[in-house]
This record gives sequence, structure tokens and C-alpha cells, in this order.
Amino acid sequence: MFYDAWMSPRQILIGAGVVGLTGVLAGAFGAHGLASRGVSAEALGWWETGARYQLGHAAVLLGCGVWAARTDRGAGAQRRLLGVAAWAFLLGVAVFAGTLYAMTLGAPRWLGAVTPVGGLSLMVGWGLLAAAGWWERKAERGATDNDAGS
Repeated sequence: MFYDAWMSPRQILIGAGVVGLTGVLAGAFGAHGLASRGVSAEALGWWETGARYQLGHAAVLLGCGVWAARTDRGAGAQRRLLGVAAWAFLLGVAVFAGTLYAMTLGAPRWLGAVTPVGGLSLMVGWGLLAAAGWWERKAERGATDNDAGS
């Protein structure tokens, strides 16, 4: 089906697991590895922000995967929205957290200008998630209307 071209529920759940696992690793490295290396308080703040957003969006990806898995295969538009939202979250985490991690490790500060692109991708993901919820409500009303006419 078309939604598989974006992301299947299984792929979304795998993505959630990878993002969560690497988020925990990043948090642990930030708490235990970076502090002892003389990283500035500002840079540690960047790292912590990246890890926090990464872990939070791992949970969101998990929710997207569960929602997509329980969505009827006939609701192709809703599953597509969830799949595209998952891609937006993955891209957003990679760019947002990735640039913050890179700057903490010494990459040029101009990467900070790229960080909002990741934030924008995260916002797109949230918007698509809202659209999927709207689509579900619309589908429920259509089913109710159809059931009443029978």
C-alpha cells in the first residue's frame, strides 16, 4: 500500500526504539562523559536540550507507531499522515538534536543557524499528528452516519 512508502507501523516502532536508545545514550554521555571533559555550561545546556527533545520525540514516535498499528488498513489517508509525521519527527530529531550535539563537541557555531530547521520539522510532525487525529474523528463520524443509515 502507499502508506508503506512513507513508514509502516513496524518501521515507526523501530525508529522510536532507535531514537529512544540513542537518546538515553546521549543523556548518559552528557551527564557523565562531557562534564568531566571541561565542556562549558552553555555547551552542556545545548547537549541537555538535544537529549531532552530526542527522548520526548522517541515517546511521540512510539505513540505514532501504536496508533498506526491499530488504525484500520482501509484508513489509508490517516496512516499516510502518521507515516509522514514519523518521518518529520525523525528528521527533526536528527537535525535539531544533531546540530546541538555537534556544536557541543566543537563543531562551528554557525550550525546553530541550522538547528531551527529541525525544530520546524518537529512542528510539521505535530501538525500532521493533529491532522491524523482530525481525520480519525472525521472517519468515526462517517462510520456513525453510515451505520445510522443501515
